Amino acid sequence: MFGKDVSKNIEGDSVPKDHVYLEETFYILSKKNSVFRVRLTSKGLSLTKETDGSSKEQTILLRDIIGSKCMRSKRRRHGASSCVCSSLVGPQQLKVVEENSGDLDENDISAYLYIYSYILKRSRRSWKRERTTITLRFRSFDKYEDNNREAQKWRTTIKCLIAGQPITYVPPLNDKKILILLNPKSGPGKARELFQTKVAPILQEAEVPYDLHVTKYAQFAREFVRTRNVYAWRTIVAVGGDGVLFEILNGMFERLDWQQALSEIPLAIIPCGSGNGLARTICHLYNEPYITQNLTGISMALVKNRITPMDVVRIETKTKIMFSFLSVGWGLLSDIDIESERLRAIGGQRFAVWAVARLLGLRRYRGVISYVKIKDVTNLPKPKQPLTLSHSVSQDGALDSPDAEAFIDCDENSEVFSNAVNGKHHQRVDSWYSVNSRRSAFYSTRGSEYHSVTSGGSEMRSPVHACMHGPASHLPSLVSQLPSHWVHEEGEFVMVHVAYQPYIGEDFLFAPRSTLSDGVMWMLIIKAGISRSQLLSFLLGIGQGSHAEINNEYVKMIPVSAFRIVPEGSSGYLTVDGELVEYGPIQAEIFPNVVNLIVPDLK
Repeated sequence: MFGKDVSKNIEGDSVPKDHVYLEETFYILSKKNSVFRVRLTSKGLSLTKETDGSSKEQTILLRDIIGSKCMRSKRRRHGASSCVCSSLVGPQQLKVVEENSGDLDENDISAYLYIYSYILKRSRRSWKRERTTITLRFRSFDKYEDNNREAQKWRTTIKCLIAGQPITYVPPLNDKKILILLNPKSGPGKARELFQTKVAPILQEAEVPYDLHVTKYAQFAREFVRTRNVYAWRTIVAVGGDGVLFEILNGMFERLDWQQALSEIPLAIIPCGSGNGLARTICHLYNEPYITQNLTGISMALVKNRITPMDVVRIETKTKIMFSFLSVGWGLLSDIDIESERLRAIGGQRFAVWAVARLLGLRRYRGVISYVKIKDVTNLPKPKQPLTLSHSVSQDGALDSPDAEAFIDCDENSEVFSNAVNGKHHQRVDSWYSVNSRRSAFYSTRGSEYHSVTSGGSEMRSPVHACMHGPASHLPSLVSQLPSHWVHEEGEFVMVHVAYQPYIGEDFLFAPRSTLSDGVMWMLIIKAGISRSQLLSFLLGIGQGSHAEINNEYVKMIPVSAFRIVPEGSSGYLTVDGELVEYGPIQAEIFPNVVNLIVPDLK
C-alpha cells in the first residue's frame, strides 16, 4: 500500500471543486494484477478497481457518509490478504475490536478503518438508502502504531469533512450532546423500538453522543425544555409525532431567553407518530426518501447538523397563546384527526378509516372567517432572519410583565442508565429489550445517557408558573374589531384548514407551494353545499395536492398572512398542529424564520 497526503493548506472557500485530500493504493495479493486506488475528495470517497488494464470506479458521496472508526483485528484470520479494500453490505466477516480492548490480536500489526455510509439507491418504484461499510486495511509499516497513524489521518479528515470544518489532524470534538425527548405513546406506540433499531445505531456509527429522556406524562417535554439549561445540548430532537415537537416549541417560548435559545439550539424531529406532517415535509423539500418506519435519511440529518430557518405561527384563543409550526383546523379534517384517536393502534391508516365515517355523517359548522389575503405570492420578498424581535409575555391569556422565572430540574429524581461509560455497564429494571432476546439490546455511544421512564421517588412536576413569551402580536385583541382591509366570510362551512407546510400528514400534500420559511399560510375553505362525491374527490386527491388548484363556489385555497375564525355554538373541534384546543374564537399570524430546524444535507 502506498500513500500520499495532498491536503496541505486547503480549507474553507479555497477548496477547488473535487479537491483530493488523501489517496492510497491498496494491493490485493489474493488477486494478481488487481489494485484498488482510493481517493478522499471534497465530493466523497472514490474507489477505482484496476484489473488487467481495465478499471471500474465507484464514488460514495460525502453526504452519504456518516462516520468512520479505526479498529484492530480480534483474532488472526487464516488465509487473509495483506491489504483489504472491500465494500461490505450485511454481516461483516472480519472480527475487530477497539484499540483498548483486551481481546485484540497482537500478531496483526494492521489498522482497519471502517467507513460507514448509507447510499441512496433506486429500487423498483422508489428510492431508498442502503447501508454500506467500506473497510480499509493499513499495513505498510512494521509497527501497528505507524499503521494506525495513517488510518487515523483518514478518519480525522473524513470527520472534518462531514462536520464542514477545516481539515486538521485533530478530530472535531462533539463538545455537546444532542437531547432526545421520546414519547413512547406516539402513534402505534413503537417509538422506543424504532429509536433502538433505526436511529441509535446510526448515532453510534457516527459517534454522536446523546441524552435520551422518555416522556412520563403529558407536557413533560414542554416542562423539560422550559426548566432545564438547554444550552448544554447542541440540538433538541423530538422522537414521536408532531405533538412532541409542539410541546418542545411551546416550552422554548415559555423561557425568558426564548429568542437566544431558539437562535442557538436547532430543533429536529424523528417521525414515530401517526401524522408526521413536518418530517414528511422535510423529506419532500430536501429530496430525501420517506418510507414509513424507515428513519435512515432523517436520522442521518442529526449527524450532519445542517440547519435551515422555519416560520412559526402565533395562535391566540380566548384563554391561551401558543406557537404552531404545522396547521390550524376547524371542521372535517379536525374531526377526523381527533375522533380517530381511538384507532391510534393502526397508525396513519386511522385517518382514512375515519374519513369514510365522517363522509357518511357529514357535519356543517356556522361561523365567520376573516383573513388578510396575500395578493401575489410570487412577489413576496425573501424573509430575513430577524436580529431582534419585539417581545411579549402572556400569563393566563393576559399580556403582562412576568415574575422572575425560576429554572428548576423537573426530573431530578430520574434514574440514569449509562452505557459504556468507563467500561462499566449498569443493569436496569426498565431497560429496553430487543425482539430477539431477553437481554438488553439498547444501543448507545460512549458518553450517552438513557434516563429512566420511572423515577426513584414521587413524580416531580415543575411548580413554576408558566408564562408564554415570544414575538409581540401585530393583531388587535381577539374581541376587538378587525381593520378594514381584512376579508370576511360568514356562513356554513364543512371545513376550514390553514397550513404552513406542504404536508400536514404522511399522505396529505395540503399546500404544494409552501416552504419552511416563506411567510405564507395557505387557507383551504370548503363551504356547505358541496356534494359528498365532490368531497370524496377532494379527499382522494389530497395525497397528490391536486385540490390546491380548485377554485369554485364551494372550494378555494387562499394565501394569507393572518386570519381569525369565530365559530358559532359550542359543538366542534379546533386543532393546532393536530392538538385539540378550546373551541371558540381563534386568530393567528405568521412570523418568518424564528426557529432553526435540522434538515438533510443536500451537498
